[in-house]
Amino acid sequence: MNEQSRKPQLSRDVGGRKTMVQELADLSAVVVAPVDDQVGMLLRELQRFRMRVRQVWPMPESVPADADVVYCEYSPDLARRLPWIPGDARSALVVILPATEAVHADALCHATPNAVLPRPFTQNAVLSSLVLARSQFGYERRLRSKIEKLDDNLRSMRTVERAKAILMATRQMPETEAYGFIRRQAMDRRVSASAVAAAIVDSFELLGYDHQQ
Repeated sequence: MNEQSRKPQLSRDVGGRKTMVQELADLSAVVVAPVDDQVGMLLRELQRFRMRVRQVWPMPESVPADADVVYCEYSPDLARRLPWIPGDARSALVVILPATEAVHADALCHATPNAVLPRPFTQNAVLSSLVLARSQFGYERRLRSKIEKLDDNLRSMRTVERAKAILMATRQMPETEAYGFIRRQAMDRRVSASAVAAAIVDSFELLGYDHQQ
């Protein structure tokens, strides 16, 4: 294999968008593993993709989370060393698996990695783990964002319902009229209906009012 064929493809695709490899350029990576021939090869491969790379060892009590991608040596207590709770990762995580040592399935599962990299490494395995980790991490982050938006919408709906109940109880308004009042106030003030509803609920809670009484 000549040098030209080993270089990562950094050109843009036909549509003018960045290629997957090009998107790796200028990302940061931390490799938490002892330096040996295999880890040396991993570091060189990551640098070949124009990533900013640093190596850390011995295994810290808290795995660094200030990088886009974290390659971390497998450890049975890895989940305890991660500085985030499952489902709320700050970095894409790739667990480096040993060649012969037994791996505990539960321990690996609890670490919730985005990808794994078994020893011995190959160029294809390094690239595949990197692309998969970034892809999975991005997907999970988008999914969390959608869930947060759904939670916000649900809270807003509940607040509007509470505000309607207060207006119905204090002003003897029917439900449709109470909702119309909230909408008109929102339009007049150029704010959201949920903001008006929250103001109504807060004002009555401040006065110790209980609309369920």
